[in-house]
Amino acid sequence: MTLLSDNERKQVAEAITAVERNTDAELVTVLAERADDYAYIPLLWAGLVALILPGALLFFTTAIDARLLLLLQWGVFVALALAFRLPSVTTRLIPRPIRHWRAGNLARRQFLEQNLHHTADATGMLIFVSEAERYVEIIVDRGISEHVPDEEWQAIVAAFTARVRIGETLTGFTECIAACGEKLAHAVPATHERNELPNHLIVLD
Repeated sequence: MTLLSDNERKQVAEAITAVERNTDAELVTVLAERADDYAYIPLLWAGLVALILPGALLFFTTAIDARLLLLLQWGVFVALALAFRLPSVTTRLIPRPIRHWRAGNLARRQFLEQNLHHTADATGMLIFVSEAERYVEIIVDRGISEHVPDEEWQAIVAAFTARVRIGETLTGFTECIAACGEKLAHAVPATHERNELPNHLIVLD
């Protein structure tokens, strides 16, 4: 998974710069490859299948040596534990609510770590994407939320999520930034020139 090329990241930065000319909001974009390594998931599923295996085999036949059965159980556990470690496989083994919970936690940590809660007029905005989880979230500080209800961001998030699902993350970013910019220009229009936070795309890989 390639988290955008240098040229694509530059396009995201340019889109942010264009939006911030017309608003006092401070936009920060974060792109994560995945929200968690989910190291325990392959072992959990491999162990579950290995535990079920003896009962399944004995249901069909009792003519099986106990030592062979034990070897098969261990072999299945090791093989599946390795196979389930493939990122594309691991993600599919995790229920969506858990994936989104992990991604949401990372988004909130990034809001704090990028100092979006310390802007001069509380006008920080985070646009967060986690590709493996197909997760997008917009988080804003109180200087924006006082003027724009959270529900108004949901359509933008939904459109961006659809782009991420089909592998069009760059297009999703540029469309999302432009759509947010239209709302921000009306809600918190520019009163003076400033740039408190970096405009470049922050990548977590």
